[in-house]
Amino acid sequence: MKMLFLEAKYTGKIDLSKLKTDKLPLKVGLISTVQFIDHLDKIKDRLEDKEILIGKGKQKYAGQILGCDATCTLEIANKVDAFLYIGTGKFHPLIVGVRTSKPVYTLNPISGEFGKVSDKEISDYKKKKKGSLLKFMVSKEIGVLVSTKKGQYHDIKELEFLEKKYPDKNFHIFISETIDYNQLNNFNFIEAFVNTACPRIEEDIKIVNIGEL
Repeated sequence: MKMLFLEAKYTGKIDLSKLKTDKLPLKVGLISTVQFIDHLDKIKDRLEDKEILIGKGKQKYAGQILGCDATCTLEIANKVDAFLYIGTGKFHPLIVGVRTSKPVYTLNPISGEFGKVSDKEISDYKKKKKGSLLKFMVSKEIGVLVSTKKGQYHDIKELEFLEKKYPDKNFHIFISETIDYNQLNNFNFIEAFVNTACPRIEEDIKIVNIGEL
């Protein structure tokens, strides 16, 4: 199947009226999703009294993050005091806080709302991940989720290491283009699931990512 990826960039006005620059430390890393990536320069100009860094990761643009990829933050994490996320919601900035252990401030460019990812949100996320891993460790019947979507497909042959590393467990491969969590409930003999697709779909159900094993 041929695929065409289109960038859906926000072309409206951005609201910077509630951006509290005095709350930000001196060295700040700017990050955003592709929707608002073109506005980073404008934000940078507003923060003229700060030392601004924008890292380049696996994505097309400097400062661009996905829910499953925050590599641009890792490049500069040891050079900044905090990150400022330009975008909506907490899904993206949360993973930045988890993976960099740096404070993450947020600015919704549409509503103008300024905030910060709380320590509790990060702590709760880590506890959930730990719980998923513990569930896997004590389970015997394991379901392995494999997506056939481009960019998410994991070669089934490479999963043989699971059987070698955990010989006491029985692994069952589930292959689908779209993973439907409701359908997974039909396999009630499965005690825990391992996710090999998008690293953060596991947040919708209690499963462990392949990279954590």
